Amino acid sequence: MRILWGTARGSILHAAIKRSISFRNAKWAAAHLARPLLAALLASLLALGPISPAFAQSAAQNPPANPAPSSPAQPGSTIAPVSSLGVGKHNYSNGARAFPNIFKPYMSTHIEPSVLTNSPRIDQLISDGKLRISLQDAVELALENSLDIAVQRYYPWIADDSILKAKAGSSGYGTPGASFAGSSANINPFSFNSASFDPIVSSSVSIADVSIPVNNPFLSGTGSAGLTGLKSHSTQFNNQYSQTFETGTNITVNWNNTRSSSAAANFFNPSVSSLLSFSFSQPLLNGFGLSVGTRNIRIAKNNRKIADLVFAQQAITTVTNTITAYWELAYAREFVKVQQQAVTVAQKLYEDNKKQLEIGSLAPLEVTRSESELATNRQNLIVAQTVQLQDEQILKNAISKDPMAPNLINVEIITTDQPKQPEAIETASFEESVKEAFAKRPDLQEQVLNLKNSDIDVRATRNALLPTLAIGGFYQSNGLAGNQEKFTSKTIPGTPVVDQNGNPVPGLFLPATQLTPNGATEAGFTTAQSQVFHNQFPEYVAQLTLNLPLRNRSAQADNARALLVQRQLETQMQQLRNAALLDVRNTFIALTQDRAQVEAASKARELQQQTFDAEQKKYQLGASTVYQVILTQRDLINAQGTELRALASLEEAKANYERALGRTLEVNRVTIADAKTGEIERNTLIPGTLHGQVVGTDKLFSNSGQQ
Repeated sequence: MRILWGTARGSILHAAIKRSISFRNAKWAAAHLARPLLAALLASLLALGPISPAFAQSAAQNPPANPAPSSPAQPGSTIAPVSSLGVGKHNYSNGARAFPNIFKPYMSTHIEPSVLTNSPRIDQLISDGKLRISLQDAVELALENSLDIAVQRYYPWIADDSILKAKAGSSGYGTPGASFAGSSANINPFSFNSASFDPIVSSSVSIADVSIPVNNPFLSGTGSAGLTGLKSHSTQFNNQYSQTFETGTNITVNWNNTRSSSAAANFFNPSVSSLLSFSFSQPLLNGFGLSVGTRNIRIAKNNRKIADLVFAQQAITTVTNTITAYWELAYAREFVKVQQQAVTVAQKLYEDNKKQLEIGSLAPLEVTRSESELATNRQNLIVAQTVQLQDEQILKNAISKDPMAPNLINVEIITTDQPKQPEAIETASFEESVKEAFAKRPDLQEQVLNLKNSDIDVRATRNALLPTLAIGGFYQSNGLAGNQEKFTSKTIPGTPVVDQNGNPVPGLFLPATQLTPNGATEAGFTTAQSQVFHNQFPEYVAQLTLNLPLRNRSAQADNARALLVQRQLETQMQQLRNAALLDVRNTFIALTQDRAQVEAASKARELQQQTFDAEQKKYQLGASTVYQVILTQRDLINAQGTELRALASLEEAKANYERALGRTLEVNRVTIADAKTGEIERNTLIPGTLHGQVVGTDKLFSNSGQQ
């Protein structure tokens, strides 16, 4: 039994020893393999540095022709999505791809030249020297040719470019309507002041040949006879890859190589020294977090939406002004017809009176009165015709880029739509109208985005109040190799042995070693790289840096200003809401008043027409005078003019009411996608659609807690 137990115990001990030896071998292997693997990883990162921009680019510059619909606005949001936001002609928010053409990022972006000529559609609508257009034609021509639209169309594209600038780590550009071009926070100087989110690869090659005068005759390799020079030659090939990430992390990889030779006696001559280093830094307080690193990107994206809204506001203004100009011209043309009719009636009355005067049945004074009325009506006709010319020029300027173009300058505009009483606009209540205006008006939506940007800036400046605490690390692997002479050693008699009196002892010598050159051991770049990647001479450094500003007044000022601007924008928001409320109230009242005026003017014109007809019959029967006929004719002309004026004013009041509610683009079947490209979709029958695709359903605002 004891023998068995002893045998078993010996087996267990032997197995334990084997496991221990295996564990040690594995630990040793892991320790010696980890370093070369780390060095190889860093070398791969350095080698892939020039290629990485090709994979770091965003999507293609030009978006697809038919984009997929975006998500609608989130439930509970006080701001509805702008139905007219959609696809633009260009998208400059993505940089040029470096693959397959690696030179593309270093080439200038192609920007199409400005088109300052009228759209071809104007020629298509001109026939026999006349431009016949409907109200919808006028709106579409204005969007195609309005210089206000043409100028404003560039701001969304500039805002795209601002996003591209912010993606690179810089502050974006300003845009009209935006209160912030970028954050005012002075974030951690170790990471963001000179940050570049684009990787940077640096390479340098240098060759140096130096001869230095030496004032020391004992310096090996220079000789001792007279003034000599220490000659050296060096060749350097250095590479660096660096990048800062949106989290604030900064990494730098260096791969440096130097080959040098010198007349001085060095251990290796020539020698090759190489190093591969990796360093990183990460802020822990000031500048910490993805929200801080992306603050300018988020502000730039909000500014892009603001640019869309400003563009939408310009489109609304242009459409409203075009509608007003169209109805003013339509009224002027109809009023000229009324005045021509008045001249025709007055001319007939004057001729009839002259005949009655010739036969003696009418007094000369009556003829004079009818002639005076004819002259007055002719004067009124000339005034109406000149007003028509003025209104025609206003509309011509609105629908063309160049109203002085040879094919347009002498063209008469004929409005094919006539002013009539529009259908009643259904409005549940004043409160509902105001709520719709708050949801659709671009100026209010711009302010909401400005408030979001102010909140981003407040948070960033609050982070900038913190001290700077950064953790960093550094690793470097070194290598050194070169040519080294080989020697053969031989023992020879050396110094003789002396006695106590200093006399040499015959035949006794101390042994000495004689070195005889026997070739050289050659080593160079490959040996140095092997040392680097096998981590023979490593260097490790860990660092914690604290920068504590004692008074911190600059950061306090930035934070206080950001808070003050935020409070100011909140006050302006209420101011804009009050102005919108008043605008809705006033335009609705004007619409109600003009509708009542149209009804009254139409009734008055009908009654006055009956009165005039009756007065003419009485005059023909001899029961009335020329003076009474002239008076009733004047009243009829005034009634007709009043009705036309009321109808045109009602159409304009309707357009202003739709502008106040933010409905203008919807009711006129216009999308901002059309206006951006300057090419109007002819079959845009459903508001918010383009080429059969829904556009503008991009949700503008997220929940209040998200930025």
